[in-house]
Amino acid sequence: MKRKHSGMKSQSINYLTMIPNYKPERINFDPEDIATVDFLSQWITDNQVITAHTSGSTGRPKDIYLLKSDMIRSAESTCKYFGIDENSLLVCPLSADYIAGKMMIVRAIVSGATLYMIKPSNQPQLPDVPQIDLLPIVPSQIDGVVESLSHSNVKNIIIGGAPLSPAQFNKVCELENVACFSTYGMTETCSHVALRRISPGNDLYEGLPGYTFETDSRECLVIDNDDCSYKRLVTNDIVDLVSPSSFKWMGRYDNVIISGGLKIHPEDIEQKISGVLDCPFFITGTDDEKWGKKIVLTVEGEQCDTTKLEDYFVSHLKPHERPRQIIFVDRLPRTENGKIKRHNH
Repeated sequence: MKRKHSGMKSQSINYLTMIPNYKPERINFDPEDIATVDFLSQWITDNQVITAHTSGSTGRPKDIYLLKSDMIRSAESTCKYFGIDENSLLVCPLSADYIAGKMMIVRAIVSGATLYMIKPSNQPQLPDVPQIDLLPIVPSQIDGVVESLSHSNVKNIIIGGAPLSPAQFNKVCELENVACFSTYGMTETCSHVALRRISPGNDLYEGLPGYTFETDSRECLVIDNDDCSYKRLVTNDIVDLVSPSSFKWMGRYDNVIISGGLKIHPEDIEQKISGVLDCPFFITGTDDEKWGKKIVLTVEGEQCDTTKLEDYFVSHLKPHERPRQIIFVDRLPRTENGKIKRHNH
């Protein structure tokens, strides 16, 4: 693994005096990794903001400007949660073009940990090291990571970017001696603010140090952190608030379907039928004269006989949850980084 960051150390940047553990020689990356080079070039300037991009999964993608101080607070919170310090080793198979990759670099910067930025791939080549303390991945990398675990002792894996399929969930649950977490967060918070340990029956997200939660009149999550510039951030995520530091995610307020006077969360139906569909799909609502909205299932793939699928709906879904229409399409709409874009009709 080539290094090309030590040359930046000689530049006099007052901003970096805020980070006493900063050890540029411990950040390892290929000189041709333009995304990492560009991010580090931005980071060492005295400009207080970093430009990032929203994913576009819940709206049109847009540029967003993040304060470096907020990124530092977020990184410190994650490092505290996982016990990351200058003796830790981090590996990132995600591009620094996206916030997940940027934040792994910041975590190494604030903690003094050793970081390997490796080429993004669904078959990431993990370094042969005694232990990896933190490894962030997206669901499409799960199979490749599992294959690579034979020669690397991974302690913690955080998985974000998209929901896990049933097969991916089962594969993660079968991993021994590896703690795997689903992340909750957004670009505006710089990264995750809560984590859920991936295990059968567990749907509880627990807040990272410094974050507390409440809900608004819509039952949507409100994130509080006095150490960050935003202080209080109102989301469009409906949750079941268990305590000021924990919650269960129910779905997006934007996606709620009102059918026959009942509120229906598409994400809940998707979870219930995920075991019978092995291809990408989503649930939406479309106008209906009788019910106001009716439930529609859109499936990626060729048209097929839906009799068994409809029988499954009858046995596993409540009457108001059952799709009234099934649509097959060649390909579901996706964002640039592969997330499925849901559209209500």
